[in-house]
Amino acid sequence: MLTMIPLLIIPFIIFNLGLAGLFGPDPFATELFSVQMMSGGLWTMTVGNLLVVVALLLLFGEMMKSTRTSNISVVDHLLSIIVFVAFLVEFLMVSGAAHPVFFTLMVIALIDVLAGFAVSLRSAGRDVNLS
Repeated sequence: MLTMIPLLIIPFIIFNLGLAGLFGPDPFATELFSVQMMSGGLWTMTVGNLLVVVALLLLFGEMMKSTRTSNISVVDHLLSIIVFVAFLVEFLMVSGAAHPVFFTLMVIALIDVLAGFAVSLRSAGRDVNLS
């Protein structure tokens, strides 16, 4: 039952908790650490960057889930669409969601929906036996 829950709801919830002020003002710009590169440049990891990396790892998990060909995968795709629509509505209607990190998370959710359907259709086509 828990495998049907879209993993990308996790960054959605985390961003909204930050938007509600639970982590302070603009927590996504908070610097976690910096590394001096050999080129002399300074690479900085922020909370927002880390949230995007976590979302990309969760997207990989969603891609693995979309290779299943069962009735549960249909519900999983439907829930992924709902998560994307929630991202889109919040992006359009909530002023605090007009943030580059939130936009990137929304695009990741869109890729989840599109790629999930593409992978499911491709793998379902291979399961068809015409003999």
